[in-house]
Amino acid sequence: MKRVIGLIAGLFLAFSGNAYADSFAKCTGKFPNYVTDICWSCMFPMKFAGGLEVKNGQEDNHSYSGNILCTCGTDIGVPISFWEPSRIADVVRSPWCMTSLGGFQAGSGRVLNAFTYGGQAPTLDVPASDGSTVDEQRHSYWQTHWYINPLMAVLDVVTETRCLETKGFDIAYLSEVDPTHNDVEFENFIAPDSFLFGNIIAQAACTADCASASFGFGMDSLYWCSGCNGPVFPMIGDVGQHVGNVQATSLELHRLTFKLHRAGSQWAASGSDGLCGYYPQFIMYKDSYKYSMIAPVSQTDKIGGRCCQPYGRTTMLWGWNKDIPGKENFAYEVFRKRDCCQTVVGAGG
Repeated sequence: MKRVIGLIAGLFLAFSGNAYADSFAKCTGKFPNYVTDICWSCMFPMKFAGGLEVKNGQEDNHSYSGNILCTCGTDIGVPISFWEPSRIADVVRSPWCMTSLGGFQAGSGRVLNAFTYGGQAPTLDVPASDGSTVDEQRHSYWQTHWYINPLMAVLDVVTETRCLETKGFDIAYLSEVDPTHNDVEFENFIAPDSFLFGNIIAQAACTADCASASFGFGMDSLYWCSGCNGPVFPMIGDVGQHVGNVQATSLELHRLTFKLHRAGSQWAASGSDGLCGYYPQFIMYKDSYKYSMIAPVSQTDKIGGRCCQPYGRTTMLWGWNKDIPGKENFAYEVFRKRDCCQTVVGAGG
């Protein structure tokens, strides 16, 4: 925590003297209440020993259905699976607005270079019928922040197990200092395959992903699609298919998660490969994640028995009443699928 406070203080000192005349949206947010603001039922279904399952009415990707016993080195254990609340993400209109840290504005709201390192998107003017120009409203621009926040470890609920992430709270990513966040050419360095999916045929395939994500999980084979919310590529802050703030921030959350996987800083934890630990997955499996809104509205009131959803699900099914004027800074709890071999006999915990 001291490292986090030091980082925030450094950001404030670095950018508080950066003078710009333009005004920015007010920074809004809150410190999440881990009792009342978290969709705890999203941790389900839970499976034990390859057979026993507690669904609690929740969705699962069935990433592993193995034997009663498993091994990791010399350790013998039983396989378990669940959805671990391990990350929090901000998706904000106001640069440096740390929504999940109580709405803390880290500095003046500007960045080192607004056109290289992020900032507000320039106004996009389109011709009007009378020869003038009007603002195009279908674009929006967002900054993103990624917090390492494994709730079970932070709350010290369970100890001595390899099946829960044990890292402490930390700020792992800030788009304001990421040169790929507002530059497609830079973004191509980590996503050279993105040029393959800018055509009509590839985008038309996202219709199938939209249908799949709205009734279950998205299709991993169509990894360039974020279901009904838009294209994953380019993984930048501009949303060119803006329908609403909930839709746009959901798309940016998917892009952020994929970008961190592609960069190798976010690892997978499900399937048989995840039984003994985390592993890199450069093409993210979208069905390994579910998410739930924390701010501006806590998504704890259930719809159809659920208060979280997979990436790509249409926000028409769950996003109404969650877009509040004047509070355009969003935060989400991210649940990652965890398959693990819980040691019964051996040196591991």
